[in-house]
Amino acid sequence: MTGFARTDGAVPGLSWAWELRSVNGRSLDVRLRLPPGLEALDPALREEATRTLRRGNVSATLTIKREERARLAVDPAVLDEVLRLALDVAARIPGAPPPRAEALLAMPGVLRAAAPDDAASEPGVAAVKAGFTQALAALQASRLAEGARLLAALVTQLDEVAHLHAQAAGQAVDQPAMQRARMMDSLTALLRGNPGLPEDRIAAEVALLATRSDVREELDRLSAHLDAAHALLQDGAAIGRRFDFLVQEFGREVNTLCSKSASIPLTATGLRLKAVIEQIREQVQNVE
Repeated sequence: MTGFARTDGAVPGLSWAWELRSVNGRSLDVRLRLPPGLEALDPALREEATRTLRRGNVSATLTIKREERARLAVDPAVLDEVLRLALDVAARIPGAPPPRAEALLAMPGVLRAAAPDDAASEPGVAAVKAGFTQALAALQASRLAEGARLLAALVTQLDEVAHLHAQAAGQAVDQPAMQRARMMDSLTALLRGNPGLPEDRIAAEVALLATRSDVREELDRLSAHLDAAHALLQDGAAIGRRFDFLVQEFGREVNTLCSKSASIPLTATGLRLKAVIEQIREQVQNVE
C-alpha cells in the first residue's frame, strides 16, 4: 500500500502541485492538507479517494504558488476615518496645510492587499480538482506496481510453507508412537516404586495422551489454509483484511503443532514455519 505521486499545473496568475503519499495501514485514513480558501474541496476529494483506495494511510498535500505580486487597494472605511481625523486636526492648527495623500496612504490599515485571482476562482478550482484526480490515478498505479512485487514475494513464501508442511508431515508420522513409548518408559519407572497402580488404566491414559499428541489435524488445517491463501491471491480484489485473518490462523496451527511435538526435528520444522509465517504476516500488512 505504499506509493507516491505528484502532479502539477498552472492557471493564469498561479501554479499548483499535488503530492500524494501512501503508507501501510489496517484501514483507509485520508488526510488532506489544503491552503486557505480551498477547505470546501475537502469532502469531494476525500470521497473520490475513498472510491479509489481501500487501505492505507494516505496524505495529500496541495501547494499553491502565486506568480504575480498581490495588488494593493484602499480600504474606503479606514481612509474616510483617517481623513476625517486629519482634517479635524488641521482645522485646529492655524495655517496648517491640508493632509497630503501620501501621508494618508502611509497610515496603518489604509492600504491592504487586494484579493488576487487564485485557485478559489472557478478555473482554479477545476484545475486543482483535475490535478487531484490525475495524482490519485498515479498513486494507484504506484500501489499496483508494488502489489505485483508483493505477489511474487508472497507466492515464494507460501511455497516455503508448503515445503515445510510436507517435511513436518513426514516427521509426524511416528509422533503418537514416540509419545506413547516415552510415556510408557516414564510410567514403568514409576510403577516399580508403586506396584499397586492399575496398569490397564494407566495404559488407557497413555493411549489417550498419545492420541492427543497427534498433529495430523493441525497439518490438515494448515494445508487447507494454504489452499485458501492461494485462492485469495487469485481473487486479488481487496484481500488484505481477509489475508491478515488467514495468517493468524496459520500461526495458531503452527503454535499447536510445536506444543504437541515429541521430537526435535518436528519442533525445528515448526519453528521454521513460525519464522516464514511471520514474514508473510509482515508482507500482508502492505496488501490492500
